[in-house]
Amino acid sequence: MQDFLIVGVLNVTPDSYFDGGQYNHIETALKRAGEMIEGGADIIEVGGESTGPGSSDVSLEEEISRTIDIIKAIKSAYPDQDISIDTYKSEVADLAINAGVMMVNDITAGRGDPNMFAVIFKSDIDYVLMYSKDSSARTTVQDLQYDDVIGTIITLLTNQVHKAQEAGIDQSHIIIDPGLGHFVSSIPEYSFTIIDHLQEFTEIAPVFISPSRKSFLAGPQNLPTSKRLPATIEASINCVQNGAKFLRTHDVTEMVKALS
Repeated sequence: MQDFLIVGVLNVTPDSYFDGGQYNHIETALKRAGEMIEGGADIIEVGGESTGPGSSDVSLEEEISRTIDIIKAIKSAYPDQDISIDTYKSEVADLAINAGVMMVNDITAGRGDPNMFAVIFKSDIDYVLMYSKDSSARTTVQDLQYDDVIGTIITLLTNQVHKAQEAGIDQSHIIIDPGLGHFVSSIPEYSFTIIDHLQEFTEIAPVFISPSRKSFLAGPQNLPTSKRLPATIEASINCVQNGAKFLRTHDVTEMVKALS
C-alpha cells in the first residue's frame, strides 16, 4: 500500500467545512504546513476558495491575496516541498505556478474557466480534473439519483481528459478525481460505490481522491466533522487499496500512521 502520495489540505479560507478560519494568515498557514510536512505530507495543497454547500463566491483578487503569498512563504521555508493549488481560476493557477506549485487541482475539470487548459499546457505541470455534478464551482446539496454513477462519472471525465489533450496537455500530467460527497450526490451510498470501483478510474489516469471528513461519512448518527476521523481513515485505506495514487487529507499524521 505504499505506492501513493499524501496530499495535506491547507485551506486559507474563513468558511471551509472542517478547518475554516484557522490558517488565514501567513504565520498560521506556515506553521500548519510545517506540521503536515513533519507528519509525512508529500504535497501541501493550498486552497483559497471554499466550494462546498453554502460557500460564498470569492473574487479573483481575494483568492490571489489569500493564496499566493502563502505559497511563496511555504516554498521559501521548505524549498524542496511539493505544493499544489486548489483552484478553478486560470489567473490564480498561473500566479501559483509562477510561485512554485507543481500541481493544479481543478474541481470543475476545466469547465469553470475556458483558459485553464492553456495555462496548464504552457506550464507543463500536473493537472487534476475532478468530477462534480454541478457545472459551476458552487456545490449544491441534492439527492441526485444515478442510473449508473460510475458510468456517468467516467463519461464526463473521459470527455474532459480528451479536451485537455486536444489543448496540448500531455497524458503524463493528467490526473482524475471522481469526486465524493455532495460533489456527486447527497446520497451517501454513491460515494461508497465510487470507492469500491476506483480501479476502473485508474484505467483513465492516476486517481486523486479526498474522502477526508466528508458528509457521506457522517453515518446514521449524523456525526459532525470533528467526529469523522475513524470513518475517514477506513475510507482512505479502502481508497488506497483500490488504486488511489493521491490521497488528499486534513489529517496527515493520522493518515500516514494508519497507512504505514
